[in-house]
Amino acid sequence: MLRLASVALLILCSGVAFAQPRAWLDRDRIGPGETVTLNIETTDRGVPDYAPLQRDFSASGHTSRKSFDIANGRVTTRSLYAVALRPRRDGMLTVPALRVGAGMTSALTLTVDASLGAAPARSGDDVFIESEADDDDPYVQQSVGWVVRLYSRAPLVSGHLDQPAPDGASLQRVGDDAQYSRDLGGRRYYVIERRFQLVPERSGTLTMPGATFSGRGAGGFFDDLFGDRGGALAATARPRFLQVRGIPANAPQPWLPLRGLSLRYVATPSSLQAGAAATLTIEAVADGAQAAQLPPLQLPPIDGVQVFADPPQSDDSTRGGRPRTRVTRSFALVPTRAGEVELAGLRMGWWDVARGAARTAELPPMRWTVAAGTLDADADSPAVGQAPAGELAGRVASATTGASRGWVLAALLFAALWLFTLVWALQHRSRPAPAADGPATPPPAADGRVRMSAADLGRLLERGDLSDIAAALPRLAEPPLPDLDAVIAALDDDAQRDAVGALQRARWGDGDGTAARAQLRRAFASGIRWRAAVPTAKASPLPPLYPPG
Repeated sequence: MLRLASVALLILCSGVAFAQPRAWLDRDRIGPGETVTLNIETTDRGVPDYAPLQRDFSASGHTSRKSFDIANGRVTTRSLYAVALRPRRDGMLTVPALRVGAGMTSALTLTVDASLGAAPARSGDDVFIESEADDDDPYVQQSVGWVVRLYSRAPLVSGHLDQPAPDGASLQRVGDDAQYSRDLGGRRYYVIERRFQLVPERSGTLTMPGATFSGRGAGGFFDDLFGDRGGALAATARPRFLQVRGIPANAPQPWLPLRGLSLRYVATPSSLQAGAAATLTIEAVADGAQAAQLPPLQLPPIDGVQVFADPPQSDDSTRGGRPRTRVTRSFALVPTRAGEVELAGLRMGWWDVARGAARTAELPPMRWTVAAGTLDADADSPAVGQAPAGELAGRVASATTGASRGWVLAALLFAALWLFTLVWALQHRSRPAPAADGPATPPPAADGRVRMSAADLGRLLERGDLSDIAAALPRLAEPPLPDLDAVIAALDDDAQRDAVGALQRARWGDGDGTAARAQLRRAFASGIRWRAAVPTAKASPLPPLYPPG
């Protein structure tokens, strides 16, 4: 029943997500007299309402196309609309949100920069090429945006535009070509704009070869102009020279030349509890590098806390031919003791290529007071799964404050289904066989901490969570063992060792928690079988693979 409800909710959520149209511009900065293409993608049957654009733009060149996606037996129709926008004024303009069927696009920002309106040196020719870099004196290994623009008096029927790679640098094409029109000296030009990422590999003078074009223009105008050439066109750009600077002596290491770098906490735990995992997520945003060029996001060591890092998630994009990346990484914090713990602020040094100075991105330190683990509490305290339905619903409602009403109802539905399944399982399962006589419950240790008995373990296997079970097993040994790896080494029964291994995989790997719990119940139903002499674990220079709590 739970699985069916989950699938139904996912389908509903997917339908809501697909219904929202997506809008983007092929460029976010243009010069006066240029056009920009607004693209709108939607799965709704409606068409965009372009009326709100008339205030600041003149729209032309409306086009559309449809595509079909098949996933899980469902066919989704996706429509892409494009319209050419010519701004009516300079400055920072807002492309308003547009209605598409039942959905709305997001508003976009476009900058019309008057400084970009200067005519190229060869304007007036029927076809010519303009090339430029976003930085004429970059640093070695700095990512430079390189743009090539082909201007033509008439639409092109065919052709080949090529930018040769320079010696001493890597050149990689990024993004799709942008096509727009521009007025120069009273003439209308059709423009094809192609962008590259240029990375100098050594200091000194870097020579950029001129881009070349050969092709054919539309008939009529070019036929009359060139006679028997039949509209054949060719153009070559002038070579450009960049002065590449070396790595400064005071630059941070590793060398990281960027235009911007920021760090922030995406999610931080409000509290920590010994033996329980909490999630901390960090985000890095870099202007001028791809994710592979950034040093890995790693937390400094935290005394009294084990840290388990998830694989980083990255989102690479380009802006003006220059790469931008957003990297997020989550960490599971598992305190090993109660008390005060502190996370030192993460620091990452980089070189500001715009200011020519060393800079540091950093996060503030974090401090927590770790509460004692749940195993130190009274064994008769109610388990999480036995919380009253009203209390559980209150927790769900509190946790979703500020969320949409639909998500609140979905969370309550899942909570009710979960409680129903738990009650059903408790009513239909058979009672476990009484545990065989095992070792007597050890007395409290000198530190006052209560040791776990076999009976406590039996109750825990019935209603406790996997982290509580993992913390209890080492306490059953005399003297207590440091972690689950030591428990496996001390057990004298293959089935029990396999069951503890399944517990470890279920907690930190890809194991099945339900199957692991059932395997533990079977293996430990008649008590724990320790070896005659419990081996002493040798100290390891590496941190344990799984947390002791």
